[in-house]
Amino acid sequence: MTRNPENQPSSPACLAHEADDTYMGFASRDEIAAFLNELLEAERAGTGVALRSAEAAAGTPFAALLRDVHHDEARWCAMLFKQLKALGAPASAKVGAFQEKALAIQDLRERIAFLNRGQAWVVRKLGEMLPKVRDDALHRDLQEMLQAHEANIERARKALETS
Repeated sequence: MTRNPENQPSSPACLAHEADDTYMGFASRDEIAAFLNELLEAERAGTGVALRSAEAAAGTPFAALLRDVHHDEARWCAMLFKQLKALGAPASAKVGAFQEKALAIQDLRERIAFLNRGQAWVVRKLGEMLPKVRDDALHRDLQEMLQAHEANIERARKALETS
């Protein structure tokens, strides 16, 4: 039986594993590196805001929350740095502008609410990128980061409501 050459598939499904990640709808290495650096800058800012706010909150019901947020933000900085290193991409040394804006807010409750909006920004950005991340280890780390940020948002919301 002779096959008609006009009916031959141009890219057989069996070659899909050889396709470039971007062809398959995933983010490129450069897109992922830029995204991780954007998050790293934001997390550095969040670390500074949480640390200084925890110091200002000493003796208040917010102190433990802010210490925990600081710990989480520092953990995510380390994870992002590790993932950038695994990609062979340089890590940004910048601190996001969020830190300066947040620390300009004198009222602690207002600053915590602003910090929560920053955490929500991270959740939104992670939600947008996660479907485009092909690497399983990176996907797992980013998913865990998203869940931790969601938990911190809820915890801060409750603290602001009850205090």
